[in-house]
Amino acid sequence: MAKKVLIVEDEKPLARALELKLTHAGFDTRAASDGEAGLAALEKEKFDLILCDLVMPKVDGFAFLKTIKEKNIRTPVIVLTNLSQPDDEKRVRDLGAADFFIKSNMPVTELVERISKQLQA
Repeated sequence: MAKKVLIVEDEKPLARALELKLTHAGFDTRAASDGEAGLAALEKEKFDLILCDLVMPKVDGFAFLKTIKEKNIRTPVIVLTNLSQPDDEKRVRDLGAADFFIKSNMPVTELVERISKQLQA
């Protein structure tokens, strides 16, 4: 059965590109356009991995991570962001993120490879 990936990303072109690449790589994907929609998706379905942006409307990535930690949702989260301060990375890791990538430094194909490795571990 295909591993399920939730993409929580407000940049529609990037979310779509991730959906297409991950689907092509054999994953079952869902996209949420903000943290609020991402949290709603987690209430309906179980996922094997979550990709999450930090700067989003309604509920940002930090609040999203805090909420899933409080709800004891143990799904691994990979944070994708353009925030590149070491403090941001430390903060998301403290909130339980499994990995942290700067969007502008990470080609989508490389990200798909990293996701595949994460889900095989």
